[in-house]
Amino acid sequence: MDLSNLRPAIGSTKNRKRLGRGPGSGNGKTAGKGHKGQNARSGGGVKPGFEGGQMPLQRRLPKRGFKSLNKKVYALVNLRDLQELFEAGSVVDIEAFGQNGLVNKVYDGIKVLGDGDLNKALTVKAHKFSQSAVAKIEAAGGKAEVI
Repeated sequence: MDLSNLRPAIGSTKNRKRLGRGPGSGNGKTAGKGHKGQNARSGGGVKPGFEGGQMPLQRRLPKRGFKSLNKKVYALVNLRDLQELFEAGSVVDIEAFGQNGLVNKVYDGIKVLGDGDLNKALTVKAHKFSQSAVAKIEAAGGKAEVI
């Protein structure tokens, strides 16, 4: 077995349908499009969501809510995660969050929340902190630094 012998599993691939190749093919003449009409034409067909002139579903449903264009999205980290992963006296910054798998993608920054207990003195550098997180970090003898 080597790369030159590789083949797809039997039954996993099908030949493509060849349209308009004569009456013997079963898909000759109109090529599966039927006779005349909008869908038989070149460039024909209707746009997605079109319901034949009936008011489409996306226009029948009421509009609700509001999406702010300026909304900030923060990656959230809890104190319980810091307690488990970091040693006392260490500096926890954006690189440390990423290396330990706490944050996959930093959108508009990192926010540290106060869920869980912290009894190690850590220097935590993040874009935002909740009030309870700042209180718990400082009570443990650490520092909360806003980047």
